[in-house]
Amino acid sequence: MTMRPDPTFHASPKLAMEAPAENFAYTLLLSPDFSKPDALAVIDVKPGSPTYSQIVHTVTMPNKGDEFHHFGWNACSSALSPLAGHAFIERRYLIIPGLRSSRIYIIDTKPDPTQAKIHKIIEPEQVFKKTGYSRPHTIHCGPDGVYVSTLGGGGKDGTNGPPGVFIMDCETFEVLGRWEIDRGPQTLHYDFWWNLPRDYMVTSEWGLPPQFENGIVPEDLLSNKYGHRLHFWDLRARRNVQTIDLGANHQMALEVRPAHDPVREYGFAGVVVDTTNLEGSIWTWWREGGKFHAEKTATIPPEPAAKEKLPPLLQGFGAVPPLVTDIDLSMDDRFLYVSCWGTGEMRQYDVSDPRKPKLAGSVHTGGIERRAPHPNGKAYAGGPQMVEISRDGNRVYWTNSLYSTWDDQFYPDGVPGVEVMANVGRNGGLELDKDYFVSFPDGYRAHQIRLEGGDCSTDSFCYPSV
Repeated sequence: MTMRPDPTFHASPKLAMEAPAENFAYTLLLSPDFSKPDALAVIDVKPGSPTYSQIVHTVTMPNKGDEFHHFGWNACSSALSPLAGHAFIERRYLIIPGLRSSRIYIIDTKPDPTQAKIHKIIEPEQVFKKTGYSRPHTIHCGPDGVYVSTLGGGGKDGTNGPPGVFIMDCETFEVLGRWEIDRGPQTLHYDFWWNLPRDYMVTSEWGLPPQFENGIVPEDLLSNKYGHRLHFWDLRARRNVQTIDLGANHQMALEVRPAHDPVREYGFAGVVVDTTNLEGSIWTWWREGGKFHAEKTATIPPEPAAKEKLPPLLQGFGAVPPLVTDIDLSMDDRFLYVSCWGTGEMRQYDVSDPRKPKLAGSVHTGGIERRAPHPNGKAYAGGPQMVEISRDGNRVYWTNSLYSTWDDQFYPDGVPGVEVMANVGRNGGLELDKDYFVSFPDGYRAHQIRLEGGDCSTDSFCYPSV
């Protein structure tokens, strides 16, 4: 507990952009064959440092089989909320859920990231008992607690009831209970985020555990049984107020990214694949006249490929779908970054006009058919996946693993863990940094990244930028 607000909390996105740059990046490492415990790597990202682009500390967990995926902070700028804030807590603890095990680790990053250590472990039985949910997935720090989305309901296979969101105490980390009062038609889950002053939440859909834990189920994909809807919620009343179906062919509506400035009532969602033509797509949603609306505003075509260069899963199609697996929005709401994990492309769109995205930059690393090396000449397996943007918008980091069993299906030759970074031009454009290339230890794959002091997919803001 501090006597003044944490200096990494910022009232507005503009103030966050003006804050000091990050010195460390935290990256989740997973053991795809469960032969060793998952881990958290701390990477030096300070230019000029003798250990720049190197792992300077590792927190290895005591259990195997967790399958780390997404994680987040115990507190962030939302703590400055004028209605229900906890302004005097610290951005100190990283909350890491095991997607496969439903176990949750609390990591203390103080007094220094290079001394991060396990603070507490929440066993899966506590999650099951208090929420009826399983497979915790995404962490968001809210003004009144820590919100956790899940991908599974109850029972061994996670299909006993729908998944949803639960809340943890942001100081004791006690699991409190389910968030939803009235879920309406929502039966699947994936990502979630909100506009705090406007008092609404948006959630998206992937699939139930039997549809992802052992790999993609081609029959379910081709019969359009994965998620394809966005749900909008009254944040205070905790009820579903509207559901928008993007069309059953738009399979796997994953990441949602609301505008950071709370004055702006719009956001973006990425769709992995259109089953009619293998396109990936970006959708813009907005509220007008008291109703939410959504439309497809950008499409990314598949790339033709010879059958012998494709994994068995794709050989019947003769093409590589882009596979839009992550998106991220810069703090000034100007640039949207789109990971095309299949084709090996990181795209940058100018979304100054949110309903008319314009391609502003593109670089390639990896890809199923392209297999583009890094500019330093090193091989890059997999493709751009989890993407994170520095608060000032000048640096874009990404890793290369999607999910253990899906990696094996789309990249059967393996996905050794790698993290890279691109520099952003003043008016857009991307250039891969030749000096930033993190190779993780053998047997580990790399997933989500968090930046010291917050980043563009962590914090939500309570005040407009001036």
